[in-house]
Amino acid sequence: MGGRPPGVATRSTPPATCHESTSADSDNGSGRPEVFAILRAVKAVRVEFAGIAKRYGNRSVLTGLSGALVPGTVTAVVGPNGSGKSTFLNILSGLIRPTRGEVRYRGDGADLERQHWLALLGVAAPDMAVYEELTAIENLRFFARVRGLTHDDGHLAALLEDVGLARRELARPVATYSSGMKQRVKLAQAIVHEPAVLLLDEPSSNLDEAGHRMVANLVARFRLRAAVAVATNDPREMVWGDARIELAL
Repeated sequence: MGGRPPGVATRSTPPATCHESTSADSDNGSGRPEVFAILRAVKAVRVEFAGIAKRYGNRSVLTGLSGALVPGTVTAVVGPNGSGKSTFLNILSGLIRPTRGEVRYRGDGADLERQHWLALLGVAAPDMAVYEELTAIENLRFFARVRGLTHDDGHLAALLEDVGLARRELARPVATYSSGMKQRVKLAQAIVHEPAVLLLDEPSSNLDEAGHRMVANLVARFRLRAAVAVATNDPREMVWGDARIELAL
């Protein structure tokens, strides 16, 4: 699958919601209250894309994709490996630019500025990094902070338990976690701010059957009010889609 979803500093790539941060978004939170005051007033966010194409040299990965992710709908992005599923999500998240076409985030019928829609976006993908020297709670505290939020540790622990991590595991460095446990931390960081747009790339990757059910429940919860896209080759995940984008090699 082409492209690389937004990651964090352990790969020298900032988190998805701050990868174009400015001095106004410093550690003291300056600039964030204004952004989140605007976002609280937004009732519904849709992601519109038109004529999306992406080439890498002579190789065409995506050609002429148009459509929208809309609140209350899960869009399954399907296709064989190498067909551009991850590349497409990367374009929607603003991590990479399309060769042609445009992506617009619209809230209540009006275009949203980049700093605003980034704050509304949640992303989880297999190759995203977390801070392995930190505990799971410390990771979530960081991800919440860069989104302008302050959650107490009890709230963060409850969220981590919701994605299937036992409370006794939360004080351990993430470096000691299995790949499936790390995937749960990635999912938790994607939803810590209750995003209005949720992009999930192979969300059940490295998870057992109980983990797959957890992700299904998570998708069902966000379907109620958010625009959700799931890039997948897993037939169990394809059925979550109310709409489908099929890509080919």
